[in-house]
Amino acid sequence: MKYSTLLSSGLGIILSLTLIGCTTSNVSPVPETPKAVDNKINTNSPQPQESAKRIIALTSLSADIIYQLDKSKLVGITGSRLLNQNPNFQDIPRVSQERTPPNLEKILALKPDLVIGAEGFSNQVTDRLKELGIKTLLTKVNSWESLEALTKNLAQLTGTDPQPLLNRYQGFLKTNSTCTTENCKVPTLVIVSRQPILSPNKSSWAGNLLERFPIKNIAADLQGKSPVSGYVTLSPEKILAANPEVLIIVSNPQAGSPQEVLDGFKKEPFWNKLKAAQNNRIYMFDYYGLVNAGSIDSIEKATTELRKVLSVN
Repeated sequence: MKYSTLLSSGLGIILSLTLIGCTTSNVSPVPETPKAVDNKINTNSPQPQESAKRIIALTSLSADIIYQLDKSKLVGITGSRLLNQNPNFQDIPRVSQERTPPNLEKILALKPDLVIGAEGFSNQVTDRLKELGIKTLLTKVNSWESLEALTKNLAQLTGTDPQPLLNRYQGFLKTNSTCTTENCKVPTLVIVSRQPILSPNKSSWAGNLLERFPIKNIAADLQGKSPVSGYVTLSPEKILAANPEVLIIVSNPQAGSPQEVLDGFKKEPFWNKLKAAQNNRIYMFDYYGLVNAGSIDSIEKATTELRKVLSVN
């Protein structure tokens, strides 16, 4: 198989799954340092607005946050895998399914007073909705700060208190580690695609999340020409030179089962030369939570798994 085909396949996995989640990993350009985004509402009026009462969320994360803040105000959602698997969202109408664009007629039929989308993915439909006089909000969550900023903004727009959720977020980051310096952080490499080998730097949700733990992300400060912003392409030589003590492999449905993904990496010539492989410090993570925040539960699961990584001496 030609490299161009492999590249297309690897990038397609990341980009298509980002679109499915329609949240987080709507990554900012490298080398921009992750920072909180405004996540401001698009409205023609500079005056304070009444809290929204009928909200449609085109991202799984914003749907989850709205549900936690005030589920009575959520009248429509995207048909993502995460929401479809969550019984809490079973009876809420879908205005899209997986990778299909949102259905404008379905959105209008629900008579929303606010539609929340993902910057870079929902712009076409939100532009049309603005023309029709419906308020919209485009979100981008590529850091912990932007997650908190979005939660505060959605709480303001719904007239609710964000503090319980913010407190819950902080609980996700608690560890028993006493590591306070760079020297004691565990050298770790996260790989999200095998062909090509892609790893998140600090300008991605994954990279920013790793910084919240005593983990040394080997790719944090690397930059390259990867078409996927926030990620760098690594050669086997670079991986061997870094020789991480811990290797985190991200699995996703398009690449097969977690075991199939792992078996694919084990076939690589460099695999058995890595400290992580020799010491059996290989961990499989789900795409949602680590690469794409996806939902509050996904984030909690990812942070729980990161604590397990740290608990191994």
